[in-house]
Amino acid sequence: MTDPYWSHNTHYHRAVLDAVPDGCDAAVDVGCGDGLLARKLAARAVSVTGVDRSPEMVRQASENVPANVTFLEADYLDSTSLPEGGYDFVSAVAVVHHTRFQDAVGRLVRLLAPGGRLVIVGLASNRTALDWVISACGVPANRLYQSRRDEGGPVGMPIEDTTMSWGEVRQAAHALLPGCRFRRRLLWRYTLVWDKPQEGGP
Repeated sequence: MTDPYWSHNTHYHRAVLDAVPDGCDAAVDVGCGDGLLARKLAARAVSVTGVDRSPEMVRQASENVPANVTFLEADYLDSTSLPEGGYDFVSAVAVVHHTRFQDAVGRLVRLLAPGGRLVIVGLASNRTALDWVISACGVPANRLYQSRRDEGGPVGMPIEDTTMSWGEVRQAAHALLPGCRFRRRLLWRYTLVWDKPQEGGP
C-alpha cells in the first residue's frame, strides 16, 4: 500500500514488517494512531488489533478497515485492556517513551505469547558529543526524504518528548530483554527486536 504521508515513524514501518514471523496468527500494534501500520500488518498476520488511548486516533483508524483488523480505544498499560500472552507479534512505534520505559516494556512482554516477537521503534535524547555527531549525520538524509515525500502525520496525534538518552535506552533494553537486537537508526529512531522464550525468561 502507498503511504498517505511520510514521517520518521513511517520510514521504519518496513523494519517492523520485515520482523513479522512467518505464520503469525495474532498481532497487536500498540499506540496505533491512525492505523496505518495495523493496515500493513493485515497482510502479514491472520488477525491484527490496533489499540490507542486517543478517541480521535481510533476514530480515524476505524475508517476503511480491512476485514482482519480491529481497532480498540484503550490504554495498553491497563491489564484488562488486552489479553496477556495473546499475541504472536507486538509492535510499538513511538510509544514507549510516553511512560516509564520499564513499565512499558514489561507490559509489552506480557502481551506476547511464548515464542512471540516484540518490535519497538523508539526515540531517545542526545546527551554525549558522540550522540550529537551521530544525530547530525541524519540531517542530509532527512532533507532528501522530505524533498521526495509529503511529510506529515495524523491530525491530533498525541506527542511527547523523550527523557532517556540513547545509552540509557540501550542499557535498559538489554537488562530487561536479554538477547534483544538494539539498533540506532539514522533518522533519530532506534529499533529493538526481541523474541520471547518458549518457556521461562522475562
